[in-house]
Amino acid sequence: MERVNAKSVIRAPVVAIDLGEKRVGIAVSDALSISITRLDALPRTNWKQLLRDVDNLIQRFDAQTVVIGLPLRLNGSTGDAALEAQRTARKFALSLAVPVYLQDERLSSVEAEQNLREEGHRGSSVSALVDSEAAAVILRDFIESSQERMLVPAVEQTL
Repeated sequence: MERVNAKSVIRAPVVAIDLGEKRVGIAVSDALSISITRLDALPRTNWKQLLRDVDNLIQRFDAQTVVIGLPLRLNGSTGDAALEAQRTARKFALSLAVPVYLQDERLSSVEAEQNLREEGHRGSSVSALVDSEAAAVILRDFIESSQERMLVPAVEQTL
């Protein structure tokens, strides 16, 4: 992953993706990166369908950037979920015409659930919305971050 200065301009709208085991949470920013809207989660299906769905969202919102949550462990190390997110991000970077970034998403689901409960959601309503609310948290953190951003290379890297 290439580290990019946080002060570099991110082109918006930005589509954020939270890769869950059963659902893929989706959120999108406006063209000025001021407001963030959570969208209906996508069912987690095969790669080709996920690519089609994300590409359709990019077209629908004229998105200029994609950010994918990177589920690092609490200590910052990379586990199986983070490796899978990195693999998926690389496939997106090779397949889409917009830059793809990874964003540390530690505790985003906890914050998302808390946000939804504060909005008055309960039980199954929280479960149905938590993935896309987590994508909204990832997107907010990405837009507001003062950390270096992780740009996923759009070319195959060989060792």
